[in-house]
Amino acid sequence: MIATDGLGWWGVPLAIFAGAIRVSTPYLLVSLGECITEKSGRINLGLEGVLIMGAMAGYGTSLATGSAWTGVLAAGLVGAVLGLLHGLLCSLRRVNDIAIGISIMLFGTGLAFFLGKPLVQPQAPMLSAIPFGFWSSSPQIQSALQINPLFLIGIALAVLLHFAFRYTRWGMQLRIVGDSADAALALGLRVLPTRILATVIGGFLAGVGGAFLSLYYPGSWNEGLSSGQGIIAVALVIFARWEPLRCLWASLLFGGAGALGPALQAMGITSGYYLFNAAPYVLTLGILIATGSPSRTLAGAPGELSLVRN
Repeated sequence: MIATDGLGWWGVPLAIFAGAIRVSTPYLLVSLGECITEKSGRINLGLEGVLIMGAMAGYGTSLATGSAWTGVLAAGLVGAVLGLLHGLLCSLRRVNDIAIGISIMLFGTGLAFFLGKPLVQPQAPMLSAIPFGFWSSSPQIQSALQINPLFLIGIALAVLLHFAFRYTRWGMQLRIVGDSADAALALGLRVLPTRILATVIGGFLAGVGGAFLSLYYPGSWNEGLSSGQGIIAVALVIFARWEPLRCLWASLLFGGAGALGPALQAMGITSGYYLFNAAPYVLTLGILIATGSPSRTLAGAPGELSLVRN
């Protein structure tokens, strides 16, 4: 939270802007990973467990090696392993993706709690922010423009995926596999390996999102670190209609909603603080109701995004 003294009510949008960038980063990374997974025709509801395992693994590795970026890499690799497990299990016949996803979520959450107990007290090396506010003499603006590098990587990745899905051979093959397995087989494409690889990449990005939670904001390790952000990211992908650039804007929207409470608190408005903190969850509920309406179609949804493999 940035200090807004001296800015008056202008401090509120400035605090929301800074908070949106900060809070949106895990949403952005996880949703981009899930976008790749769902484009292949598979859904991964285990992202909450992957996120918290990534946070634990990133924090522990950073503490052991003294390098925050090594922690980020370790978090991504742990997420990839869980993604591989999800992909392999979901490739079995007559397996329910939702049940496997929930199992992975519970497994990852429980394992992170068990392995992460010794990490609650020590302080691991953190990721450093990039000071884009160097041009201003205002401490508030300088604080607001302390941008974390993972957010910038997320922006670059969203743009890259946008073009990759549309203009590259890899993107075309992924979309064909996700839209019609029969068409993909007729074209000689390998359906299951493509889906497993997409799930592994999605898990890697979700793990990196977890590293952001433990190595940047809030920058510590505890059992309740993820706060349901992995599940919210799945709803965010639906809201974004499986488009990477829309995932970026939707993440900023969710991040801004999450920053609303702290921004008002910084202005001295504490009444209804917990209600404002619930804004991202209320927003998620509204999106699920809106997209679940029978009067609306899920435009852009991959055709193979089913729950049970025959």
